[in-house]
Amino acid sequence: MPGAIVIGAGQGIGRAVAARFAREGLPIALLARTASTLEAVAAAVGVHGTEVLSLTADAADEASLRGALDAAIDRLGPPEVVVYNAALIQPDAPGELSVREHLAAYTVNVLGALTAATHVLPAMAGGSFLITGGMPEPKAGYTSLSLGKAGVRTLVGLLDHQYGAEGVHVASVTVDGPVAPGTAFDPDDIAEHYWRLHTQPRPEWTAEVLHSGLSRRAR
Repeated sequence: MPGAIVIGAGQGIGRAVAARFAREGLPIALLARTASTLEAVAAAVGVHGTEVLSLTADAADEASLRGALDAAIDRLGPPEVVVYNAALIQPDAPGELSVREHLAAYTVNVLGALTAATHVLPAMAGGSFLITGGMPEPKAGYTSLSLGKAGVRTLVGLLDHQYGAEGVHVASVTVDGPVAPGTAFDPDDIAEHYWRLHTQPRPEWTAEVLHSGLSRRAR
């Protein structure tokens, strides 16, 4: 059966989202930069009894990302859902980073999602492409991340315009706070948004869900 690809499959949201889709019986392809991260996440996801494929990939390296996506599709077939959860999260104020450093952050935060979408979506017959967003209000202490997440919001609109008519639901889950188990930003709670977006009937599609820890709003 078609499965899910989770790009940026770390121990937080990535692990939780992969486990949430695995609970529904979907095979899972996990993409992360390091084998040690993949091993830990695969162990957590595998308890749900579905097939788990682990692939090392750097979202900032176009060839690496495309190669891993091809490997996932070769093994599992065109996916039912793709989740782009990769991000470069770092504190930086205006003027602190060089242009090269800003480009490195933007490549992970936005351009990797664009690469993944344009590589995979043409082969998908419906399904969902979901991106982890953040920073609903820009913060000067996180300039590169604020710029990146603003780019994510724009990218969702562009991809929806390009692929929505073909039946692909493009949306983001905007997380407005630090993710940690047992808090208002528990990754398992956040993962429920991804499943709900994926299963929304087409007339009810929303482009963004905001998880603020106090209220959860769809836009």
